[in-house]
Amino acid sequence: MNNCFATLCYSCGDFALWIHERIVWPTFSSSHFANDDMPTDIKRDFEEAAAIVDSSPRGAAALLRLCIQKICKHCGEAGENINTDIGRLVQKGLNERVQKALDIVRVIGNEAVHPGQIDLRDNEGVAGQLFTLVNLIVEELISKPKKIDAIYALIPETKVQAIKDRDIKKS
Repeated sequence: MNNCFATLCYSCGDFALWIHERIVWPTFSSSHFANDDMPTDIKRDFEEAAAIVDSSPRGAAALLRLCIQKICKHCGEAGENINTDIGRLVQKGLNERVQKALDIVRVIGNEAVHPGQIDLRDNEGVAGQLFTLVNLIVEELISKPKKIDAIYALIPETKVQAIKDRDIKKS
């Protein structure tokens, strides 16, 4: 095979296999790490996307789209039609920036598997940015509420009841 060679790393002492100018073994996980609060089933897809983004940015984008579909389901939506799920979250008061992030990942993930106007083979950096957006979505929809709820639980029950009484809407 032409342009295939092995090298020995002077730092760690391990071998690496190269084809042309790309390391094919060992495979490297990119620098995309999942938010700690990301649910386990979603984190598996996220990590799979991170493992393939360098060799298949389109595949990574499609997996990240799957991640946000699962996030919508985690947030109480049906999980069958991602566009409908995002629309329902918007109706429930979803922050506009989070909606934009969801739609960016949805549209680019769709374009990755269906012929369209965005070709990730020409712009691999876009796939990398989707990881940041998925983590931001998890931060807004899962991490922040979790943190606030944990602190709110420290308030004495009598004070919580007073807050509830204050917020009862009068007919």
